[in-house]
Amino acid sequence: MLEQRIQQQFFDSADLKYAAAETLAKPIADAVSAIVGCITGGGKVLACGNGGSASDAQRFAAEFIGRFERERPGLAAIALTTDSSILTAVGSDYAFDAIFSKQVQALGNPGDVLLAISTSGNSANVLAAVEAAHAKEMTVIALSGRGGGRMGEQLTETDVHICVPHERSARIQEVHQLVLHCLCDAVDLQLLGEQDNT
Repeated sequence: MLEQRIQQQFFDSADLKYAAAETLAKPIADAVSAIVGCITGGGKVLACGNGGSASDAQRFAAEFIGRFERERPGLAAIALTTDSSILTAVGSDYAFDAIFSKQVQALGNPGDVLLAISTSGNSANVLAAVEAAHAKEMTVIALSGRGGGRMGEQLTETDVHICVPHERSARIQEVHQLVLHCLCDAVDLQLLGEQDNT
């Protein structure tokens, strides 16, 4: 019984990835174009999210600054989820809802990209970061699920919405991780060309 339940988790995850592949390919490609334009123009990507989405933001920044699968110079990315002094100072002096937006206001420049990750699309501090990014003339790449929530309603024509067509948090987050890998792979492809495996 337990083994069957475990197997079903794998099947459900795989089924969603197959179903989402066609739907998400274009917005992921659009996100790649936005990121490449940002990076080649001397900009940076700021990434934020809560809980599992915070770890996704950090992993994304690590793969940009370090590497994904190919050697290359580091790419400019900052996870806004990692500085405990900033997070606790802003959370204490202002509000938890401001922990990302204050950093976007301080660090963001026109032409930069905000990678905003929210499984529900309703995280108040991520919504505030999106608003701050728009005020700084940044492009927003939003990763969400469950129809996109309020974050989907905030986005402009120049933003990119990658919304996983599912309701369950675990499944949405699994696809988010795949999306981030797709972004890293495709950005490397755009910057470095095809890899010679001979």
